[in-house]
Amino acid sequence: MTRLSFTNLPVAPAVDPKALSVGIVHLGIGAFHRAHQAVVTERAAVETGETRWGITGVSQRSTTVRDQLAPQDGLYSVLERGLGDPSIQVIGSIRDVLTAPEDPEAVVARIADPAVSVVTLTVTEKGYRAAGDGLDLDDPEIRADLAGRPPRTVVGQLAAAITRRDEPLTILSCDNLVANGPFLRKLVTDYLEALGKVPPAFEGTRFPASMVDRIVPATTDADRDDAARMLGVRDEAVVVAEPFLQWVIEDEFAGARPAWERGGAVLTSDVAPWEQAKLRMLNATHSMLAYLGALRGYETIAEAVRDEELGGLARQLMTEDVIPTLTPPDGLDLAAYGATVLERFENPALKHRTRQVAMDGSVKLPVRMLGTVRDRLATGAEPNLISLAVAAWMVYVLRTPDLDDPQAARLQTAVANITDPTKLVDALLSVETVFTPDLRNSEPFRALLINHVTALTR
Repeated sequence: MTRLSFTNLPVAPAVDPKALSVGIVHLGIGAFHRAHQAVVTERAAVETGETRWGITGVSQRSTTVRDQLAPQDGLYSVLERGLGDPSIQVIGSIRDVLTAPEDPEAVVARIADPAVSVVTLTVTEKGYRAAGDGLDLDDPEIRADLAGRPPRTVVGQLAAAITRRDEPLTILSCDNLVANGPFLRKLVTDYLEALGKVPPAFEGTRFPASMVDRIVPATTDADRDDAARMLGVRDEAVVVAEPFLQWVIEDEFAGARPAWERGGAVLTSDVAPWEQAKLRMLNATHSMLAYLGALRGYETIAEAVRDEELGGLARQLMTEDVIPTLTPPDGLDLAAYGATVLERFENPALKHRTRQVAMDGSVKLPVRMLGTVRDRLATGAEPNLISLAVAAWMVYVLRTPDLDDPQAARLQTAVANITDPTKLVDALLSVETVFTPDLRNSEPFRALLINHVTALTR
């Protein structure tokens, strides 16, 4: 079958991709970005007619996305799967893709280009190479960048580009990190200070916070076949997503930006209440269902949440432990939001795999779950359901020999040859990169974990 390209477009786009110039660089061009920020950027271009906001995507690891998009002139489709019939849309906002390991200098040069005024990031929690609240200056990749090689870490790339720029730059994190904008500013500051020079352009650089939400499961061969039937051409870069899409952005920019609010984003002076609701309700529940579901042998989140017991536990987690810790954003009913979260998880068309959601637990737990634990303990409440979610992660670590986690070796060493629930809890609580002293020394939290691990391993 003929492949998707400029010469094989099933429908003429509302904005001609060939007319777009690059004004955005995106670090971490995976499926989520292509189903989220790139879509909103395209919608904004359709509404405004602006052509200066094409995107250069950067892959930090492999050439896969570039190899998929290059033969298709950067075009790809988003296949939306809801409860009704699926729909499909061709997206043309990504104009080229760079692969950092092949040419790290090209990445820095593109960010430093005066035509670029915005950098966005989806590099996952581990891509920031943080230790606690700051940059991990002992990380070997960070040390290699600081030593003067063409930078291969995202923080190194940003710092090197800022050093070359005269024009202001906005750097917009779209990862699930608490106060992700200020956090990224701190990492870049740490890097520049370790380098021994903070360039004048850094003072004008802005790091707005943001919150993103859309379920984007891994694309399967069946999805590619369905897209081909719907488009009439083959798309090797198709991404799958639910109909729901949310992007909340702090309105704090250094210069020009896309009119993302015209594409469906929310611009606000305070992202924090939205962010906390999403991280603690949606993301924490997603992780809980992933660990409990995987332990029961469920392949997908939809299967797990349709389990009457697990679905009930997920609902209790939000209503009993999470909602009492939150301040609702204006216009958001938290109970209704929680119900919507479970409805989205139940969507059978989105085969979001439990093992995929369970990845990188050591960096997800602190931002998704442990804040709720602390807040509940601080009020004297018993964080029973959120402790169950943490306990499920502990048992998952114990029972998963091919654990996909940046700290896999350390975690597996900690739990090696352990069969006793109390010893398992104590071994993982001692991992200081996950659990801070206040939680390690909390007897109520430890007791809850032991009870839950005992029940889960029985």
